[in-house]
Amino acid sequence: MSSGTIDIDEFENADDDEFEERNDTERIVLFLDENDDRAWKAATIADQLDLDTDAVSAILSRLKERNLVRHKRPYWAITDDEDRLRAAYRLHQHHQTADEQYGEEHLEELKTDEMEEVK
Repeated sequence: MSSGTIDIDEFENADDDEFEERNDTERIVLFLDENDDRAWKAATIADQLDLDTDAVSAILSRLKERNLVRHKRPYWAITDDEDRLRAAYRLHQHHQTADEQYGEEHLEELKTDEMEEVK
């Protein structure tokens, strides 16, 4: 994790948005995409990103449901469907922009007595 400082050369050579905080899902997808020539165990991904192994496993399972990662026990790799990955990224960007413009939605605040519980 970050020590709170970086080398000035790293700062000068970075893109404008390079240091923005990313959520764990974004970090995992970015890691797998940057290392798309390899398949990884969840524990290794967790170690590389300094995350909890159980959290990484849960995120990978959700990404698999969306066909954004491939899985052959015990290894994980980014999808080879680049169109699907780009579409998911565009959707994510739209959600982020909407959250920034209008604020995040909190489902509990939107819940009414007429809504049926989904299990």
